Amino acid sequence: MNDHLTFIATATMGLEALVGKEVKALGYEGISVYNGKVEFSAPVSAIARTNLWLRTADRVKLKIGEFKATSFEELFEQTKTLPWESFLPKNAAFPVSGRSVKSKLYSVPDCQAIVKKAIVERLKQTYHVDWFEETGPLFKTEVAIHKDTAVLSIDTSGEGLHKRGYRPLHNKAPLKETLAAAMVELTNWHPDRPFRDPFCGSGTIPIEAALIGQNIAPGFNREFVSEMWSWLSDSIWEQAREEAEDKANYDQPLDIQGSDIDHRMIDLANDNAMEAGLYGAVSFKQMQMTDFTADKSYGCLVSNPPYGERLGDKEEVEELYKQLGNVLSPFDTWSIYILTSNEKFESLFGKKATKKRKLYNGNIKTDYYQYWGKRPPRQN
Repeated sequence: MNDHLTFIATATMGLEALVGKEVKALGYEGISVYNGKVEFSAPVSAIARTNLWLRTADRVKLKIGEFKATSFEELFEQTKTLPWESFLPKNAAFPVSGRSVKSKLYSVPDCQAIVKKAIVERLKQTYHVDWFEETGPLFKTEVAIHKDTAVLSIDTSGEGLHKRGYRPLHNKAPLKETLAAAMVELTNWHPDRPFRDPFCGSGTIPIEAALIGQNIAPGFNREFVSEMWSWLSDSIWEQAREEAEDKANYDQPLDIQGSDIDHRMIDLANDNAMEAGLYGAVSFKQMQMTDFTADKSYGCLVSNPPYGERLGDKEEVEELYKQLGNVLSPFDTWSIYILTSNEKFESLFGKKATKKRKLYNGNIKTDYYQYWGKRPPRQN
C-alpha cells in the first residue's frame, strides 16, 4: 500500500470550503475543493484522524481510482486494473452502490453490477478462489459517474459523520450536527464569550459550540466501520484517540446557554448534553424568546428558528421574526446569526444582514443571515 492515499471528504452543498479548511488544519496537503466534496492526499493514519476530527463533512471515503468510461467494457476493464486486493481481504463484504449524472452510462444498476463483477475478477487472481462469501468486515464501495468520469471509492465512516453518538433521540425536524457545527464555525464567536440559542430544540447548536469551544473531537464517542479493517492497525486508532484526548481542553470555561419554549425539548437537550459528556459546560432552560436578555456584552447568538414551511404556520412564524428583531435590537454589541428559508426575513427582522450565505438544511434551501455586532474597544 502507498505511503499516501487519496481521500474524499463529502460535504453538503455550501460547506465544502469549511471542510477544506478543517482538512488543512489537520496538516494534510494536495487539497482540492469541488461541489459536494473535498479531495486530499494523506497517509493511512488520516482514516482515523479525519473521521474523529472533521466537524462539517458528511463522511470520509478512500478513493481507489478515477477514469473516463463511456462504455460498459471500459468501466469493467478500468475497474479491474485497480489494486482492490490492497484493500479488500478475502472475506470482505463489498456491496456496490452507484450514481450517474450527465453520463452515457446512465443505468446505475448496470454500472453497479459491472463494477462488482470486475472487482471479483481482480480478487480471484489474488486469492485463487471462484466464490467470495463476503462474511467479513464491510467495505461499502461506490461507483460515481459524472460527465463520463468514474470515481471508485470505499466508505471509511460507516454511519454519516453527523451521527456523533450523543443524540439517540431528537425532535421531529432535527438540524444535522454537521450543519450546526458549520453555523458555529461561520461566526466570530470565541470560547471566552457568551453564546446563546433561543430556539435550541434538542440542543444541537449549543452542544456543537461546546465541542468546538473545548476542542473536543466530534467523533470521539462513536465507532467507525474502518475500525474493523485488518490492514488498518489498532495502533492507528489508539494514537488518533490519544491525540484527541490530549488536544481536548476540558478546563476551558464556557458560557453557553440554549432555551426553548417547549419543556420537553429542554429535557431532551439536557439528556443530549449529558450523553456528549458536556454536563456543566452547557446549560438549557425553558423560556420564551421574548424573555431573552443578556447581562454580558459582545456575545454571540446562533439559532435555527421555525421556518413556517407548513401552511398555516407562515403568519405565526413571520410574527415571531418581527418579535425577534424587536427583542434583539438593543443588543448592538452582540453578533446574531439566523438560519431560515424565509426570504422576507430581513424585512421582518427589521434590519439588513451584514452578510448572508446560502446553505442547505436537508433539502431545504436556506439563507444564513449574519449580523455582526460592534467590536470591543481595543485594550491599550
